[in-house]
Amino acid sequence: MERTLTRYIRALRSAGAGVSTTEAMDAARTVEVVGWEDRSVLKTALGTVLAKSVEEKAIHEQLFELYFSREAAAAAASEGQPGEGGDPDSGQPGEGEAGADPQSGDAEGDEGGDPVEALSALARGENPGKLAMALERAGAAAGVDEIRFATQSGYYVRKMMEQMGVEALEARLMEALSRRNPEGEAEAEGLIGTRSALQKQARAFVEARFEIYGKSAQDAFMNEILAERSFGALGRSDTARMRALVERMAKRLAVRHARRRKVRDRGRLDVRRTLRANAGHDGVPFDIIWKIKRKDRPKIVAVCDVSGSVAQYVRFLLLFLHALKEKVTDLDTFAFSAHLADVSRPLEVLPFETAMRAIVDEVGSGGTDYGAAFLELDRDFGEVIDRRTTVLVLGDGRSNYSNPRLDVFKQIADQAKRLVWLCPEPAANWGSGDSCLLEYRPFCTLLTQCSTVIDLERALDEILMAYD
Repeated sequence: MERTLTRYIRALRSAGAGVSTTEAMDAARTVEVVGWEDRSVLKTALGTVLAKSVEEKAIHEQLFELYFSREAAAAAASEGQPGEGGDPDSGQPGEGEAGADPQSGDAEGDEGGDPVEALSALARGENPGKLAMALERAGAAAGVDEIRFATQSGYYVRKMMEQMGVEALEARLMEALSRRNPEGEAEAEGLIGTRSALQKQARAFVEARFEIYGKSAQDAFMNEILAERSFGALGRSDTARMRALVERMAKRLAVRHARRRKVRDRGRLDVRRTLRANAGHDGVPFDIIWKIKRKDRPKIVAVCDVSGSVAQYVRFLLLFLHALKEKVTDLDTFAFSAHLADVSRPLEVLPFETAMRAIVDEVGSGGTDYGAAFLELDRDFGEVIDRRTTVLVLGDGRSNYSNPRLDVFKQIADQAKRLVWLCPEPAANWGSGDSCLLEYRPFCTLLTQCSTVIDLERALDEILMAYD
């Protein structure tokens, strides 16, 4: 039973739940109190001591149902298998079975020592409990719980088949085929069916273990790779995963800054005012007074180039910003190519992808003109920029040799709290060809390359730190 709980905690950690050693000990004591019999009580109890957040509770809800599946256990119980020490809820082998030889016992003990006939009986499903136990033993011997990628499934299926004694079956199959007569062909056909049925069961077992132990690890690995890939190199198949990754990172960023603000709001002890306020209490500090430095709430004005060369980068910046809406409640979004438009409303009321298509259709055509865009921003929407505003520009600064209107850009920078420019191009390309970036750089608080989601998170983290 202790091993069953230990493996479940390991599965939670693989899925991203931060279960500490103390919490694992609490879980063990909890199981001692509530027992294993009532699954709903066990699920609630473990969720209380092991899951600390909404995300971790969702992980627990999903993994509990996968890990403590009763299907194999119910079949085993009907055949009297739990008496051998297995856990009736998880189908895990007991201590007496941990070192059992998967090719002995089930394969030979009940079938007169013929392992091929024993495998045939398992494949026919004559004893579901025995099949479940054979799979458990073979899986433990093959180390299936170490699976981390779906592509490893074939390897572990083969290892399980070997542990169950499939080599003896395959040798019998080859012998039957070598006879080249109707009887041999009939026997070979039956053996092929047996092997196929066992392989199907082994694959289902491996896939279930992958869902418990491997899927989260694979997702974390894929997310790590995706986070370092340039937005411009993303394919259509990467979009859904990247959206989920961006939303998760945005939520993490919001939590991080909410914690920083909470610490900052608590302030530092104001000793002088505290002593003065408590003079009537003989100096006993009943009333504590803190020094609090007031900070502005985040306010961002995003100005995005949605021309063809930059549109993919803008998509994920806007996705990130709107995923931060609980943290950045004051957000105005503008998009431009040949002219500038306020696109805050469609991003608020339409599904994100629908809004992006509408924005690109409206302002994504024509030659890019940064000077004209900044002039329209200052002339038509200048009131949205004040001393607590961070103006965030995303674009490559390539303006088709048009007037960059540095005078207007300087005025916007002077009016704002900060002006941050994120460029998808490497610094070596700034100022080359029709790029105006080096002309704009003196007026920027920060000008940095931003080509991956990690770059984006780092830039937004720095922006928000100015308000913490």
